[in-house]
Amino acid sequence: MSPMIPTAALGITALWLTYLWLGSAIVASWLSRRKGYGERPGLAAGLLLSALGVVVWLVVPAKKESAWKREGAIPKRRSRHPKAR
Repeated sequence: MSPMIPTAALGITALWLTYLWLGSAIVASWLSRRKGYGERPGLAAGLLLSALGVVVWLVVPAKKESAWKREGAIPKRRSRHPKAR
């Protein structure tokens, strides 16, 4: 008699790998937009290369007028309530 493979364990692994794949696409898209290249190249890299796409966009240099150059790598949080004039 052959051992049975627990299908629930395979299902949860597939779910976490799907979360990793989609999360890396989101992060790569965000990075490419902040670096001035638009969202599509980052989305393509994240979907095709998974977590490696994020590493690729961390290495790609930012354009001169990008938000990455103006505000830095991590943007500052904006106030919820703007100051009254």
